[in-house]
Amino acid sequence: MQSQGRIGVLTSGGDSQGMNAAVRAVVRTALNRGVAVYAIYEGYQGMVDGGDRIRAMDWNSVGGILQRGGTIIGTARCPAFRTREGRLRAAENLLLRDIDRLVIIGGDGSLTGANLFRQEWSGLVQELVETGKVSAELAERHRTLYITGLVGSIDNDFVGTDMTIGADTALHRITEAIDAITSTAASHQRTFVVEVMGRNCGYLALMGAIAGGADWVFIPELPPQAQVWQDEMCESMRSGRELGRRDSIVIVAEGARDSEGNPITGEYVRTLLEERLGEDARVTILGHVQRGGHPSAFDRYMSTLLGHAAVLELLSAKPEDEPQVMGMRNNRIIRIPLMRAVEETRAVSAAIANHDYERAMALRGGSFLESYQTLRTLVQVKPSAPQPGQRQLRLAVLNAGAPAPGMNTAVRVAVRLGLDYGHTMLGVRNGFQGLIDDHIDEMNWMSVSGWGTIGGSELGITRKNLSGRDLYAIARTIERHQIDGLLMIGGWSGYQAAHRLYSERENFPAFNIPIICLPATINNNLPGAEFSIGADTALNSIGEVIDKIKHSAVAAGRCFVVEVMGRNCGYLALLSGLASGAERVYLNEEGVTLHALQEDLSAMLADFQQGKRLSLIIRNEQANPVYTTAFISALFEVEGGELFSVRQSILGHLQQGGDPTPFDRIQATRLSKCCVDFLIAEAGQPAPRGVFIGLQGGHVQMVNLDEFTRLVDMEHQRPKEQWWMELRPIAAELSRPTQRAN
Repeated sequence: MQSQGRIGVLTSGGDSQGMNAAVRAVVRTALNRGVAVYAIYEGYQGMVDGGDRIRAMDWNSVGGILQRGGTIIGTARCPAFRTREGRLRAAENLLLRDIDRLVIIGGDGSLTGANLFRQEWSGLVQELVETGKVSAELAERHRTLYITGLVGSIDNDFVGTDMTIGADTALHRITEAIDAITSTAASHQRTFVVEVMGRNCGYLALMGAIAGGADWVFIPELPPQAQVWQDEMCESMRSGRELGRRDSIVIVAEGARDSEGNPITGEYVRTLLEERLGEDARVTILGHVQRGGHPSAFDRYMSTLLGHAAVLELLSAKPEDEPQVMGMRNNRIIRIPLMRAVEETRAVSAAIANHDYERAMALRGGSFLESYQTLRTLVQVKPSAPQPGQRQLRLAVLNAGAPAPGMNTAVRVAVRLGLDYGHTMLGVRNGFQGLIDDHIDEMNWMSVSGWGTIGGSELGITRKNLSGRDLYAIARTIERHQIDGLLMIGGWSGYQAAHRLYSERENFPAFNIPIICLPATINNNLPGAEFSIGADTALNSIGEVIDKIKHSAVAAGRCFVVEVMGRNCGYLALLSGLASGAERVYLNEEGVTLHALQEDLSAMLADFQQGKRLSLIIRNEQANPVYTTAFISALFEVEGGELFSVRQSILGHLQQGGDPTPFDRIQATRLSKCCVDFLIAEAGQPAPRGVFIGLQGGHVQMVNLDEFTRLVDMEHQRPKEQWWMELRPIAAELSRPTQRAN
């Protein structure tokens, strides 16, 4: 049997945030499985050069890099690797270190180069033997080169995976820039043209436009009609100003063209607006800002999971196996045949070059086109006129539970889409209490202007346990306002209230209307949804604070015990632990024992005795009623003695605050559209459904409200099945070395 060689990891092509997290996961996963791992510095150039550019890594080599942008092992262009002579030198350098397994983190070009290297491997090895560069025995041990790819690309342009490493963070940079630009644009009544990356992929432009509330967007996959788009855009901008819109944002992908292939640049758009409308327009080219900064929480934990999976793939690979790319699809890590994915990715570019835009959009997937169509509706100056003879429904929307970033985004989308479909939209103030007190306003197009990007709840919110008297009041309000459908955007108490209305239909005929619940809570503890709106924002808020805490802790030699929200659901605790590299995470689902605390303390004492300067522990707020954050901090402080001091940090309601992340804005947009479509389809049916909606396995699904009690643990107010608990072993494995890694 062929012996198992060592693993090499390299980053190649353009850098992207999250690469360091992937490198860390590769190194630590390999070490925990008893496999030596080498970092190849400066990409393929380091492989060709050899020497100290190929270095053995230990556990601590990748400590403290999760939150860093770029790539600590560097990346560079390598013309030499494109030649057979260069690849021959690279093979020699790998063989001399017993490396025959590679994790390649890069774009399609980097992965293609790796596959060619693999195909040539046997011939390269044979030539090295014949020239006396390596021994026949060494060659025999490494007859096959195994490769596994991870896609690092902020453009999110790789076919087969939903997200590439760095794309989410790039969206963060774009959204932050647009949010900042919007405020100054409104102050001066200006138009800003923002140019973003994406030569052959409009993902950043399209999603940036949705998340940033832009008024127009240009993407490579769906170019506007030549000689027509200028009039359409200018008329839209003129009408917006006439209706009182003080700011306008146009997003241009760097590869944008019209239907005849003529480039559309930010400067051209600016000149057009100034000449035709007399606009005070400015151009902002974000450039490499999109590649910079700390990676988002999603890029940290996704890259970690991908790096972990890549090592497992390499260690299980057989010589005859086709090389794979590890990607994410439908919220799960998947294997994708490397060259098939590369070919399909390049097919998009070819389709754009050939002006076959229908094929280009088809290759991007149905959700991409759906997002574009939704955006076109949202950016209209006013809603479309109702269709002749259509029934005009009266649809109500409310927030309930605790505030969650993204609620306002969902309300804005629901109101504008409902109005565009020709219906009357009603905003309920202060949740179900507003239904009781008859605090309902008719909403117009401009009622929700600017809501898409701000946190909190502009409609207001209350937690309410409904009594029998409340039900009578709500029924009267529904009848008085002739409400034909109800959209509830909120958390646990909102779901309970909606379920109560649905269950009381026999007693209250007014409740016989379609009801739909859209999940919005930072706790991510609702059934039927793998992600609730607001949870991603909370994770990023936690991550930002922890990054600062780590700077303080490492300077002073401290252990920090950080308490995060979630009630009895450990999602925020576990995912923030995975994204921050916490040594220990305490969850309500697992509980906390004195024995576990003793073991963790012993490990911490040993680490600090060996020179460790930072320890991070994350505790879910209701992990244990006795072993509180204060108790754990006091225990560790006493036992730490002079080795380390202990500080506690209870993050509290800052986790609920702030403007929503791009992910939460985009998800709120997608789900809210589905909710409005549902209400319209069900209104007037003899037995309209009551459902809750959510993304499950990457797909929008609706579950009947009468399933609510069956799917949840009522005592702990969380779903009986929590997908993210599958990640618990990975988080534990990467936090501390096993005996084999020591």
